[in-house]
Amino acid sequence: MAERVSLVKILDCGARQAIDRVREPQLGNDWSPPCPLPVAALELRSVDLQSPRNNKEHHTQEMGLRRLIVRRGQSFGLQLHFNRPFHFGTDYLTFVAETGPAPKELLGTRATFSLTQARKGNVWSAFDFTIDTNSLLVALFTPANAVIGPYTLKLEISQGQSHSVVHPLGTFILLFNPWNAEDDVYLPSEILLQEYIMMDYGFVYKGHERFITAWPWNYGQFEEDIIDICFEILNKSLYFLENPSKDYSQRNDPVYICRVVSAMINSNDDSGVLQGNWGEDYSRGVSPLEWNGSVAILRQWSARGRQPVKYGQCWVFAAVMCTVMRCLGVPTRVVSSFRSAHNMDGNLTIDTYYDQNAEMLPTRKRDKIWNFHVWNECWMIRKDLPPGYNGWQVLDPTPQQTSSGLFCCGPASVKAIREGEVHLPYDTPFVYAEVNADEVIWLFGNGQAQEILVHNTSSIGKEISTKMVGSDQRQNITSSYKYPEGSPEERSVFMKASRKMLAPRRASSPFLDLLGSGGPEDQPAQLQLHLARTPEWGQDLMLTLRAWRVPDRVHSRGSISLVVRFSAQALLHQGGTREPLWRQTVHLNLDFGKEIQLPLLLPYDNYRNKLTDEKLIRVSGIAKVEDTGRSMLVLKDISLEPPHLSIEVSKRAEVGKALSVHITLTNTLTVALSNCTMVLEGSGLIDGQISKNIGTLVAGHTIQIQVDLYPIKTGRRQLQVLISSKEIKEIKGYRDIFVAASRAS
Repeated sequence: MAERVSLVKILDCGARQAIDRVREPQLGNDWSPPCPLPVAALELRSVDLQSPRNNKEHHTQEMGLRRLIVRRGQSFGLQLHFNRPFHFGTDYLTFVAETGPAPKELLGTRATFSLTQARKGNVWSAFDFTIDTNSLLVALFTPANAVIGPYTLKLEISQGQSHSVVHPLGTFILLFNPWNAEDDVYLPSEILLQEYIMMDYGFVYKGHERFITAWPWNYGQFEEDIIDICFEILNKSLYFLENPSKDYSQRNDPVYICRVVSAMINSNDDSGVLQGNWGEDYSRGVSPLEWNGSVAILRQWSARGRQPVKYGQCWVFAAVMCTVMRCLGVPTRVVSSFRSAHNMDGNLTIDTYYDQNAEMLPTRKRDKIWNFHVWNECWMIRKDLPPGYNGWQVLDPTPQQTSSGLFCCGPASVKAIREGEVHLPYDTPFVYAEVNADEVIWLFGNGQAQEILVHNTSSIGKEISTKMVGSDQRQNITSSYKYPEGSPEERSVFMKASRKMLAPRRASSPFLDLLGSGGPEDQPAQLQLHLARTPEWGQDLMLTLRAWRVPDRVHSRGSISLVVRFSAQALLHQGGTREPLWRQTVHLNLDFGKEIQLPLLLPYDNYRNKLTDEKLIRVSGIAKVEDTGRSMLVLKDISLEPPHLSIEVSKRAEVGKALSVHITLTNTLTVALSNCTMVLEGSGLIDGQISKNIGTLVAGHTIQIQVDLYPIKTGRRQLQVLISSKEIKEIKGYRDIFVAASRAS
């Protein structure tokens, strides 16, 4: 009411002058006080979103300083320039923030909030303002549970009951805020935040449990267009296409966002980012082994009308998801599990079969044991679970099976997996089986399983690994997924999970009765296969069979005769094999107390054109005890070493200054490497990629390549180099480079 009275006083200036003349007779009848001029309507002339300062305060400066990118639960400042000074109490400012196709306050996609002197809790607010002549500095606050995404910001100006005018202020992007204790993705460690949000490169661990390879990867989540592509991904999901408003309203929830991204990284249901290919023909795209990072994949998906990029396998899916989730503000890491079970029927048992010639047989069952499998962990609070299951959650974008009708997996609490709480969402039984299933190996003949060769309770889920924080080293995190193998706690958890998973069916595998009869009987001998020297592709492989007698119930300490049949097969990534490429049979007589060491030779010519790009061989042996007919199995998986390349940097790296990089590769093989190509990548060092054709590298020869880079950003960076040839797809190397700011010349 006070504002209305003051307005009347201004309009009725003549009446006020008459009253003042009566009150002030000593001044004479000719004097009258000055009449205040009517106040001009407040008009917005310009706005400064102060992107450089805000982005630095919100840890988004790596995404660029040209546009405003902020994190929820944290205030940011802007400066408004008017035609006159702002008057608090008579000038009214109302801000409107909107996101999504049909913004509504009820859905959390529209917020209307007026300028106040102080913030009012965890709600959209405009406060803490400073008036400086015709400028107004004001702080805007977004709640810690706000919907993430691109917003438009508008300002409504009014004076009292007068007509209001709306001005567009611009746009901003709102992200999750793991630095804020009220956000569901809060991670209370600056060291961990630097690793799991700010680090734009890392390693994916591949290979075999005994031959683990660190594969450098350029996540590139801060490349300038990646954030836009991340929201493109959300806007192409089936959830958005089915109900855009509902989808946007749930984008405040990291659990929901993770599930959407997990489904969208693969293309099994939708126009997802990557098309999987576990065959061996990549002629219509790029081999999964030939990707250096996520940026090229995401840019290709966006530029080609959101058509799936060809091709990906598990490590590519997981690495791209890591890029997207770190970009959106969710702490994320890439995790590899070696000998990972794919247990489709949920019986916690993976059956594999060998014939009497030691050949691993194909199976019609979809269960398999991957040499390794790669997924993600995202850090978040799980308000949908009982207390105690916050923290790291498994998300798996590789399309293995459906979850709620879509090919996605998780989030599954790592703590729930460790404790066998397989009833908790999402997809916890599947992930539990990936790291805990039992392996049962059968001797198969005459159309049926004849005997159990091995019942192994500890061969699945080995060397679960991720990059160590602040280091290029590998960290073994197996203990966060399960108790020590064979410990009372581990078996107790396994039995608890088994009862929950098997109870609805009252059945496990087709051979449950045989399996229930126990494992193989005591064996009269022990067999082991060892490599006699480092296995390198292009050379003969030298192995040694060690065999020795052990006492058993049947033979006591007498000698025994064995017939051992060996087979070598190319080992596929998903755990299957090709036709045998080498066979050998040996006869052994074992006396108690004596050990036999027998050399075995697998010639290069036998495997030269028989392996997959991953260069893995499984050597199997079936030993049959002649007088009892019982069989024993011995296995050895071999990963062939490719040549190594070296990367040297000539001098101190500075932004914008030429940096000379020298790459050296010696072909240590006995055959030439043909059609060699080289690809360099590294966020902050290179805009996109640098590719070169380098022809044929003759056996025994060395090639040296010099490339000049012009670093773009300061700080710790990583250069990734990939050399591919017809013979070997993945010769990889990396070099960590610290880039300094440019010195004045």
